[in-house]
Amino acid sequence: MINQDSFTRLHQLLDQQHWTIPQVARELHLNVKTVRLWATRATFQRQAAPPRASKLDVFKAEVIGLLAQHPFSAAQLLVRLRERGYAGGYTTLKDYLRQVRPPRRPPAFLTLAFAPGECAQIDWGCAGSLAVGATHRRLSFCVVLLCYSRLLYVEFTLSETLEQFLACQSNAWEYFGGAPQAVMIDNLKTAVLSHPAGQPAVLHPRYQDFARHYGFDIRACNVRAAHEKGRVENAVGYVKKNFLAGLDLQGLSLTALNTAAGRWREEVANVRLHGTTRQTPRALFATEQAHLRPLPAARADTSLVRSLAADRRFRIHFDGNRYSVPAAYAGARLQLHATAATVQLYHQQQLVAEHPRCYERGRDLEHPDHARPLLAERRRARDQQLLQRFLQLAPGAEDYYHQLAARRFNARQHVAQIVALSEIYGATAVARALADACEFQAFSAEYIANLLEQRARQLPEPGALHLTRRQDLLELDLPAADLNLYQPTTEPADQ
Repeated sequence: MINQDSFTRLHQLLDQQHWTIPQVARELHLNVKTVRLWATRATFQRQAAPPRASKLDVFKAEVIGLLAQHPFSAAQLLVRLRERGYAGGYTTLKDYLRQVRPPRRPPAFLTLAFAPGECAQIDWGCAGSLAVGATHRRLSFCVVLLCYSRLLYVEFTLSETLEQFLACQSNAWEYFGGAPQAVMIDNLKTAVLSHPAGQPAVLHPRYQDFARHYGFDIRACNVRAAHEKGRVENAVGYVKKNFLAGLDLQGLSLTALNTAAGRWREEVANVRLHGTTRQTPRALFATEQAHLRPLPAARADTSLVRSLAADRRFRIHFDGNRYSVPAAYAGARLQLHATAATVQLYHQQQLVAEHPRCYERGRDLEHPDHARPLLAERRRARDQQLLQRFLQLAPGAEDYYHQLAARRFNARQHVAQIVALSEIYGATAVARALADACEFQAFSAEYIANLLEQRARQLPEPGALHLTRRQDLLELDLPAADLNLYQPTTEPADQ
């Protein structure tokens, strides 16, 4: 066998230079019979090798039949052929499938065109997690994109729940200065309850109320057809590749992250030259803004509503944390209204408690006023028990208490101290001290304590009495006084 270059050189030497066949054979290092064979051919055409027998030959018809029933993979077909006695290899079967199976072509999509203000697309993206106190929360971001101008709104959240979903859209309409005529969404559970094939989607009632409030229609994409909202899908990828790429989230709060995202949105995303429109989104939005629906006077209610019962510690359990309510509502069923920023609790349409929403886990959030009535009630109960013990100390304890309350501002503290003294000195000693104090008009715990201390003090045992007689005083011998102490030690100097 020779190649194309050898065939061309062979005919050049024979036809143009008129070499003999043996000379050409020596020049090209070929056999004379080979040169003689190729010299008779006008064109170079390699002879096809005769097909070799394969272990798959007897199963090829069966493979065609199986593929007609279902587009089995090579691995699936190999299992079935092994059961029928096929002893060949996987590669042989796979090479044959490439010949008989039609090539898979990627699906083709139409390019959708939207009029100004006609539609917006919404989707969620994941950015990992964010440290919140001692725990970590899933970090998500909601992207709202106007289909005509490609103006973009992005907001980061710590969950993808209903209240966050509605709040992000409400913030987006405020940012755009109006709402579109329709919104395209995926089949997320906060918007679509179910979407049977070939039938209209069953929408979430809260999202329907939200849409009626702002006057837009809801268009749910078909199941597993994310390409129908491809513009916002590309926008989610753009946020990841441009804003989040290389951004260190460690030590960054949600507020700081949204502030940085707002600056990026204004300085980069909405002023870039778009690859499809060849204009900036901000420039096209100047045309689209006039076609948006005007916003209602009041924002829509985006809170999550749940009916929960307060426990015996007057707490409501929500989103991994405990929120206090007034102690009087312990055990009562309350209605919780949770937004992205606050947690409000209602009882019979009346607001009874409000807390800033906490995104940590395991926190106990108590308002100081909620336990105050319970503490005051318990203090009154303790005071009543203390007063009963005081009145039982002596018959005149009641009169002493009235005088004490009239003369002292802190009569309860005096009563508590006197009761404590009864535990130290005994009830009998305190009763005697109270009687003496009433007689001397001394009304204070300090006076009672002084009386008890003096009476409890042990005096030294007196010795024998020694009487001095007057004549004994007259017979005292006193030593003579030493006057030498008053003599000067040196002579005075001459004047």
